[in-house]
This record gives sequence, structure tokens and C-alpha cells, in this order.
Amino acid sequence: MSVRIPRLFTVLPVLVALLLTGCAGPDPDQAAGPSSAPATGTVNTSPDQHRIRAQKIDALAAEVPPAIRARGALVVGDDGKGSPPLTFRADDDQTVIGVEVDMAQLVADTLGLKLDLRPTSWENLFLSVESGQYDAGFSNITVTEERKDKYDFATYRVDTIAFEAAKNSPIAHVAAPADIAGHTVAVGAGTNQEQILVRWDAQNRANGLAPAKIQYYTGRGDSDLALQSGRIELYLGPYPGAVYHLAVKGDTKIVGQLSGGGDIQADIAAMSKKGNGLVGPLNDALNALIKSGEYEQVLKRWNLANEAVPTSQVNPPGLPRT
Repeated sequence: MSVRIPRLFTVLPVLVALLLTGCAGPDPDQAAGPSSAPATGTVNTSPDQHRIRAQKIDALAAEVPPAIRARGALVVGDDGKGSPPLTFRADDDQTVIGVEVDMAQLVADTLGLKLDLRPTSWENLFLSVESGQYDAGFSNITVTEERKDKYDFATYRVDTIAFEAAKNSPIAHVAAPADIAGHTVAVGAGTNQEQILVRWDAQNRANGLAPAKIQYYTGRGDSDLALQSGRIELYLGPYPGAVYHLAVKGDTKIVGQLSGGGDIQADIAAMSKKGNGLVGPLNDALNALIKSGEYEQVLKRWNLANEAVPTSQVNPPGLPRT
């Protein structure tokens, strides 16, 4: 998410297709490469999703605040702009699909509620949860100390970002600031990825290394074309988008992975209005799903097992205030 960060994170090399139960990060002893990528064409983008479902757990359903329980539906907001594999439109250009939708569905099932998904703008998502119009937000939301003033969080993924290179690129591994020295790197403006990249470049300059050539692209399609044409050598963006691109096209490789919070672990979480009594049931449902295995199945389905957490936590330390 677009939050400013104060410090740098040590890059962890990534094994893209690591699909192990409870794996919360990449194998530090292995670098990513084309052979470790998910197979091209493995993502189902049809409207007929055959979603993984969960059984109601009566004891957890009884924890849900009475007003929500009486309504019989969990109203979930999600950023409607479309960012595969998080939340996007299926091939019919109508059905909303993605890992965030699947995760929200599992939680609603476990709590004995119907999922009422409300795609919306990023700004309205927060306003609607704060006002009580939406019960929760499932939208790749990073926990921050500032957000914790108004919202409660139950974590369900590690927030990570990744360096991509063209499949035939000689660049095999990005593990430290020196690895980007002299290279042309694209990034989205105003993102935490940009902040990390700028800090790395400043560190290189201070150490007498060649500066990176930082370029900005507004659309992912433009940056993909630039990678393939050689106009840029690396692209730094959210890990889920990188692994999705790798799965459906296979023309890039992931050469480095790091925390979305710099040198601080960043967590993705379900967000609810602070103090409304919902965060406990959300947390308990997520932990039940982790234990039963449906959680792992959903992450595997979207090639995101690398972002799994061993347990869901309520309001963990968030990214520092800016």
C-alpha cells in the first residue's frame, strides 16, 4: 500500500513457487529463477470460480456482534479498481474475483454469514468502514499505527514487494542496494516501493556507486512492455502482482523480494471499525481456517503461499506514523 517508511529492509531472496503450509516468507538460501515459477496459464479467471468454501463454526458465529448476526450478511468493502490477483474482474468483466474475495468468503462462511461484497474506491473503503456502512475491509490493507487509531485489524498475509526482470535478463538476484546500482528501474510514483528505491539509490550514491535510473509508469502494461523491450531492466512492485504476471504470461522472473514495510515487517489484515466487536470473530475465523487448511488452499490457488502467516494476530505493531 502507499505508506511512507522510515528505514530500509534487508532483501530476502524469493522462491516463487514455494507452497508450504504456514510459510511466512521466502527461503533465505535460494534465489528466484524461471524454474521456480508457477506454471503459465494456471490461474482461473473465468466467472465460474468454484471457490473454496468453509463450514460454519457455531461457537465463532455466536461471537459476531448481534446487529451483523441478525442481518445474516457480512458487508465487505474492497478496492474496486482491479489489481490481479488481489481483486479484479473475471473474463465476463462483471464477476469480482481474486484472493481477497476468496478470503472474505471463507471468513463469512466460518461465521455463518452470507458475503455481501461491495467494490468501491480506496478512499471510500476507509470512510465506509469507519461510518459502519461496511462491516470490514478485505483489500490488501497494510496495518499502520496511524490506521489503528480508527480501525482494528486481524492479519492474514505478509505484505511483500518484488523486483521483476525480463525472463532472459542477465540479472539473477537483487539482494541489496548495490544490486540496483547503474540499472534502470521502474516503480509506481507515491508508493512505499518508490520510497525504498529512492533510499537505496541515495545509499549507493553516498557509497560512490553508480546511480540507478529510476523511471515511473502509470500502467502495469506499460512497464511490462518496457521490460520486454529493454527500456528498463527491473520493475519494483507488489509481490502478488509480480507472481500473477509470472503465472499467466511467463515472460518475466522474480529476482528479489522484500518487506512492504522496509526493514519493518508489514502485515496485510482484515479491517473493521475500532471497538465495534468484530475484530475478535474475524481473528478467530482466520485462525480456524489456518488450522483447517482452507486458508492455505486459497493462497495456493492464487500462487501466494509465500505470503502465508502461521497465525492471525489482532492489531500487531503497524508501520510507524509518518
